[in-house]
Amino acid sequence: MKKALKSLSARFGGGKARIFLIRRWYVAALALALCVAGIYAVFGNETIVGAAAAKRELPIYCVQRGDKAVSLTFDAAWGNEDTQQLIDILGRYNVKATFFVVGDWATKYPESVKALSDAGHEVMSHSDKHKHMTQLSADEIVKDVTACCDKISAVTGVTPTLFRAPYGEYDDKVVATLRRMGMYTIQWDVEA
Repeated sequence: MKKALKSLSARFGGGKARIFLIRRWYVAALALALCVAGIYAVFGNETIVGAAAAKRELPIYCVQRGDKAVSLTFDAAWGNEDTQQLIDILGRYNVKATFFVVGDWATKYPESVKALSDAGHEVMSHSDKHKHMTQLSADEIVKDVTACCDKISAVTGVTPTLFRAPYGEYDDKVVATLRRMGMYTIQWDVEA
């Protein structure tokens, strides 16, 4: 080692040579620190971060209330054999619920839609044909949901303001399209 130092000293003017030994992990740590500083310099600005961050459109899962409450909802898309029994049970306990019905169901079982409404339950939209809404264009969503709302309104006299996406599938397009229609997209947070 002394020989190497003398050789270096001779090469660089004969004075004392100072040699710094830099370990690889120091180099790696320095490179990481420079990368982090560079990323912060580029993306650390709040304006850039705010513009770059995507705002996700979300349905309503729950609402803040001062009292303890639960919202009970049902989806009606297939048969109606239990509908009257359900109305009776809810009525026995003075419980009101929201029923999200498919337009085709409302067409097939208008007496059930009317019975739900007459019992004081909300009857809202679950789409017209129970399609995968995320696979539809915004125009197709509007057409489908409007058709369902028209069917419900024709039976109940009330135009739905709430929507539950079939299969629980939603994306930004679905939620934003429904909002533009003046409707709120509702999702469950507990499934029984």
